[in-house]
Amino acid sequence: MFSYFKKERGFTLIEMLIVLLIIAVLILLIIPNLAGKSKEVNKKGCAALKSMVQAQVTSYELTEGRFPTTLDELASKGYIEDDQKTCSNKQILKYNSENGKVTISN
Repeated sequence: MFSYFKKERGFTLIEMLIVLLIIAVLILLIIPNLAGKSKEVNKKGCAALKSMVQAQVTSYELTEGRFPTTLDELASKGYIEDDQKTCSNKQILKYNSENGKVTISN
């Protein structure tokens, strides 16, 4: 009546260190790529916001028969939100009431 006990084996310290080393190398490769993408995303987001505000200026002009004098007037009439006058990277949307054009400035 012999009982056979199977010896379960866990990971050794060296195996765990190798796995941690591989994970660290992968993180070091991925993080610089993500850091560079955030600036690109901010630029594209600001450009999209500019075109959306420009469309709302055009909508205002078609409805009211004139261009709004400021972006504040556009916001007060409900065409845009107050926070849509500033991009996420602190660039400001400038508005020219003479021609109704929206530009981005630092």
